[in-house]
Amino acid sequence: MRRFGLIGKTLKHSFSKKYFTQKFRDNNITNCTYESFELQSIDLLPQLIEDHPDLEGLNVTIPYKEQVLPFLSNADHIVSAIGACNCIKIEGKKLFGFNTDVVGFKNSLQPKLGVQHTKALILGTGGAAKAVEYTLKELNINYLIVSRKQSPHTVNYTSIDDTLISDYKLIINTTPLGMYPDVGTYPDIPYKTISSEHLLFDLVYNPEKTVFLKKGEEQGAQIVNGLEMLVLQAEESWRIWNSDL
Repeated sequence: MRRFGLIGKTLKHSFSKKYFTQKFRDNNITNCTYESFELQSIDLLPQLIEDHPDLEGLNVTIPYKEQVLPFLSNADHIVSAIGACNCIKIEGKKLFGFNTDVVGFKNSLQPKLGVQHTKALILGTGGAAKAVEYTLKELNINYLIVSRKQSPHTVNYTSIDDTLISDYKLIINTTPLGMYPDVGTYPDIPYKTISSEHLLFDLVYNPEKTVFLKKGEEQGAQIVNGLEMLVLQAEESWRIWNSDL
């Protein structure tokens, strides 16, 4: 039996296990299984590998996309560039790191872009935000990173005014705000200035329409949730696990 799985801290509402279990069923793939492995610390990863010698691949989610890097035997150029890994291919006891968030985000975002989407606000600074940054650089889209903490590389939410919102017509939420079960939360930005020229992209997929997206939709903006991105990155993980290094 080929074993795959997901590591993270809290995985009760994980997309990956449901997706791959359904994929294996629909495609009559009977020699594969996909499991959720909740780890209270990333330091438990070597023991997990030891306990499951048939483990061939892992997806990595919050909060371990950055913490997992020291455990990798090798990393692809994207992981090296952005410092975040969400996909691991296991050969023997060697762990090879990849980032499929970039592929998923880029292929989900690109078809929705208009000529006006030349500047973006990235809400959040975690591992997923790094994949978004990398993609925007590839697409030649200028961006500002918005964080609760002021730093030389970010702006604070209190700096986001009507003028900035009018100028930055692509707004990407990489934070968990609005994610089930905390569905009432949302990023604190001036939504009243959002227009029909804006595109709001939320990496959250559960619920299907977060408060962030609802508020944008009420202003006439185009909205996209994170479901398609997740599907695309899952399929990229599957391709990697079945490819030669």
